[in-house]
Amino acid sequence: MIPHLLPIPIRALYTQPGIKMPQLQLPMFPFGVTPVTALLSFIKEDNNITYFNGSLPVFSHLEEDSQSFRMITAQFCVNGHAQQMEIVRAFGVTPISVKRSVKLYREEGPRGFYKQKTKRGAAILTPTVLEQVQQFLSNHEEVADIAAKLGIKVDTLSKAIRAGRLHKPVKKKTVLTS
Repeated sequence: MIPHLLPIPIRALYTQPGIKMPQLQLPMFPFGVTPVTALLSFIKEDNNITYFNGSLPVFSHLEEDSQSFRMITAQFCVNGHAQQMEIVRAFGVTPISVKRSVKLYREEGPRGFYKQKTKRGAAILTPTVLEQVQQFLSNHEEVADIAAKLGIKVDTLSKAIRAGRLHKPVKKKTVLTS
């Protein structure tokens, strides 16, 4: 037999200087928690949700704080502490919501969950513009021509007509008699 291939007792490996025995973290959870993975769990107490890694609390937020919930669950997925389907099963959320949260976390980090939502720009059809457009429509001008004159999209005017904010006069039908 070749001497270097002889079976070496495991204890002999870790008694050499500089080599330490690897330690396992046992999945010991506080009482009353709901497990998400073998090491990750959460508990809901007094309108507060606390997440545990083993027996150590790692994050806490109010039950109504959906931004923090989405952020921390996405962080667990991105950092490899949980898979997306484990989050879906544990919390009863939809898979697409977890995927969107993970995407947001990867692109913008935790800050992306707390930034202000972008607001729409100024309204195109202000009362004065609506009045102008209605005058043109009353003069039987075409929607495309009005849109070109005022620099407004045709779709915007068509939508306002369908919604009833603008009224297009009905063309009179002429009956031909012979």
